[in-house]
Amino acid sequence: MDLFQAMQISASGRQAQRVRMNLLSTNLANVNSTKTPEGGPFRRKDVFFQASALEKVTGRRDQTIFRASFEDELERQIQGVEVSRIVQDRRPPRMVYDPAHPEANEDGYVALPNINSISEMVSMINATRSYEAGVTAINAAKDMINKALTIGR
Repeated sequence: MDLFQAMQISASGRQAQRVRMNLLSTNLANVNSTKTPEGGPFRRKDVFFQASALEKVTGRRDQTIFRASFEDELERQIQGVEVSRIVQDRRPPRMVYDPAHPEANEDGYVALPNINSISEMVSMINATRSYEAGVTAINAAKDMINKALTIGR
């Protein structure tokens, strides 16, 4: 694996974590949304990731047969990450007794999104740290490239 592939893998992870952070932000922003255009309270959304094959960065083939087959196998194993799907939570809404609320039913209960703010914030911290780890990996690869360029000076 060369440094450009390492940067590409890190970038794919950062992109996936950005999607996750956007969804978590939307969930937190709608923690008290009782009415949506589709009807009913807001439904929490979650993202699922999957490994993805990365495009080949270089096309060098002036190598021995052994080395070429080894690198072909290595490249098949090198994976990135991508968003496979975004799903809505199917759990029933939280029912909170608040007869003064304009969206309360005849028994005085309001249907609120089934979102746990603490759990969403923990996931946001996790996604932020994963994103930062990707940035650190890309910066390390850039530093290695720069140092390699200065070897001949």
